[in-house]
Amino acid sequence: MARQTGPLKYSGTLGDIRHFKIKGLKGDFAGLRGGPSGDQVKTGPEFKRTRENMNEFGGCAAAGKSVRIGLSQLMKQMSDPQLTGRLTGIMKKINLEDQSEARGYRAILISTQSQYLKGIGFNRNVNFDSIFFAPFTLTSTPGRDGSTLEVEAFNPLSFVNAPAGATHFRLINAISVVSDFAYNSQSGAYEPIDSTLNEISNISYSSYMDLSTDVATTTSVISALPGSPTLSADVSVLGSIGIEFYQKVGVNYYLFNSGNALKIQDIF
Repeated sequence: MARQTGPLKYSGTLGDIRHFKIKGLKGDFAGLRGGPSGDQVKTGPEFKRTRENMNEFGGCAAAGKSVRIGLSQLMKQMSDPQLTGRLTGIMKKINLEDQSEARGYRAILISTQSQYLKGIGFNRNVNFDSIFFAPFTLTSTPGRDGSTLEVEAFNPLSFVNAPAGATHFRLINAISVVSDFAYNSQSGAYEPIDSTLNEISNISYSSYMDLSTDVATTTSVISALPGSPTLSADVSVLGSIGIEFYQKVGVNYYLFNSGNALKIQDIF
């Protein structure tokens, strides 16, 4: 794929070259027009590998979407435009680990390959670990249906890298469930193995904390899945932690659009 760097900017097709934009990236891009027809890709024996890849890619995209849906309440202020692609890529790595199914139908077994998701940040431009430095622990309940984020007393001026203009912040403890995915030959698509539990979540917040005042006591943020469900071996529980910044005006707190951070701290 070529990238246009000259002063002439346009979109559409010129001869055999098409010009286009890519969401989240600056500049103009170009590529050759044409390629095989849809029928060729669907039926041609020479495109067998392409169909296998397309099938698994669709499953990986569905699994990544479930992660985003489980945390949808936070996605607007916590994610960057390339998050969807990054999650799909991570799911593809997990997909490649399955050795039990034929190529094109390999399962996405997050429960056995959770190391690929652990530690991922939802905004590649704002790293939680570069924003919040105070020591903390995140522990889950024995049944994995809840978690507790605990932060010992700390001084925000020393342990929080806040954006200019922020006066307050809140800590976030988010718990969400994502199921393993497998190919369903009857529907012809990848589906969650445990659709009942897939995407259920709960997001809990600390109180508003003043950036200029010491936090004198331990902060505990407890989050529990609704209904205290019994979790199967086919699901993974994502323990995500985050921080949001606010500006207080009068009695109101206004959420910043930038500077907020969220990461998957652990998987239970």
